[in-house]
This record gives sequence, C-alpha cells and structure tokens, in this order.
Amino acid sequence: MPTTLFRYQAQPFTFIGLKGLSETQMAEHYALYEGYVKNTNLLNEKLGELRETVDAAKPAPEFSELQRHLGFEQNGMVLHELFFGNLKADGGSVPSGSKLARAIEADFGAVATWEREFRAILDMRGVGWAILYQDPTSRRLSNHWITLHDEGHIAGYRPILVVDAWEHAWTVDYKPTERAKYVAAVMGNIGWSAAESRMM
Repeated sequence: MPTTLFRYQAQPFTFIGLKGLSETQMAEHYALYEGYVKNTNLLNEKLGELRETVDAAKPAPEFSELQRHLGFEQNGMVLHELFFGNLKADGGSVPSGSKLARAIEADFGAVATWEREFRAILDMRGVGWAILYQDPTSRRLSNHWITLHDEGHIAGYRPILVVDAWEHAWTVDYKPTERAKYVAAVMGNIGWSAAESRMM
C-alpha cells in the first residue's frame, strides 16, 4: 500500500533589524531556500512514483540520480532553516558564563580562540558552510567546513551553529570579493540562545 506523501513547508523567519544584512538580501536568500523546499517535495514525489518499479536486479538510473540529488536539496533546506534560525538582530557575542560559552571554553580554551577558528573557516575560499557541531557521545564541540549541502557532515553530530558561506548569502549587499565584510556582519547577528538550545 503506498504511503501518504509528506510535504515540507517553508518555515517563517524574521530578518528585521539585522545589521549589515539588508532585508532585500535576506528576502533573496529566503526565496532560494523556498526553492530547496519545493525541490525536496518534487523529488520525494517523483521517487515515490518510481519506488514501486525499482528492482535491485535491474539498472534504475533515473531513480538513482533522483535519490542522489535529494540529499543536496533536502540538506540545503535543513541547513538554511538552521542558519536562519540562529540569526537575530543585535546578536552580539557569546554570552559569558552561558552553557555554550562554558562548552566552548572547555573544548577550545577560550571563546576568542574558537571564534578566530570559526571565522577562519568562514573566510576560506569556495562555497560551503561553517558549522559548529557537538559530538553526541563525548559532548565535545568541533568546527567543520561543509563543501556542498550533503558533503562533509559528521554522521550523528548535532549542528549547533550554522553559517552559510555560499556567495548568494551576501552578493546583494556586498561584492563577491567582500566576503570578510559578510563574515563580520553575520557574526554580529548570531542568536546565541538559539544555538545553545541545540546542545545536548
């Protein structure tokens, strides 16, 4: 019996008052996110149609390619939700003495040391994501560069802070060569309580 198709909905986010990230920039970025939601639903729909015809003993190139592409689209959707969800006007610095600050200090020595490393990852050439993860086993925090939406994630790790480092994240407000200005702006708009709420 065919299962009922689950359809994802674009989540609402507020981008008013972000410093250095205009509402026009964020509206363009949100429209791109909506495309990931739409494509995730379309791929799931098409894969559902093909599921009944798949036979492991026969080549199924259409099914295979759609299944591979689903990871890119769906991770694009989820990562944007995490990124938008940890943006907040007047975000400021990691609150001193907070659970997140204490965890960062335990694993990096100091919040300033962690932030230098995280910003260095954001400053790297190429498209991708900078993500602060938590290992669910040791509870330790670590920074990672994710090249494409679906490449480089550490299986089972929890994303705590997610920042988009694709050029579409800043090219309405800044030139493609002004990545450093975007990094400074986005790090000033982090809602640390949202990031901390993702911790175990």
